[in-house]
Amino acid sequence: MHEMSYMLRLVSLAQQTAREQQIDTIKTMVVEVGGMTGVLPYYLHKYFPTAVKGTLLEGATLEIIEIPVRTRCEDCATEYEPDKGNGYCCPHCGSKNGTVIAGRDVTLSKIIGGSL
Repeated sequence: MHEMSYMLRLVSLAQQTAREQQIDTIKTMVVEVGGMTGVLPYYLHKYFPTAVKGTLLEGATLEIIEIPVRTRCEDCATEYEPDKGNGYCCPHCGSKNGTVIAGRDVTLSKIIGGSL
């Protein structure tokens, strides 16, 4: 149930951002979820109504953008999505020397203010 703790932190961050931007009501919260995080969007949606109750986000919608894992090959600089079918190797040169460059985070992408 770590999705609830993520959701509570995201709601807190959204409220802080709204205060800083002098937004009275949040209509939509957009969250990016990386494929490597283990966070399941289904549960973020499930816990969202409970997490926003009594906050600036009550009545708002949650949009989730799933970010696939991307890797950069250290040998040839090719960027690719690792795949079990090729043993997670670079599809260009076959190297196993890759660095993950996307898909590790859960991020509050943006908030959209407005009247509900």
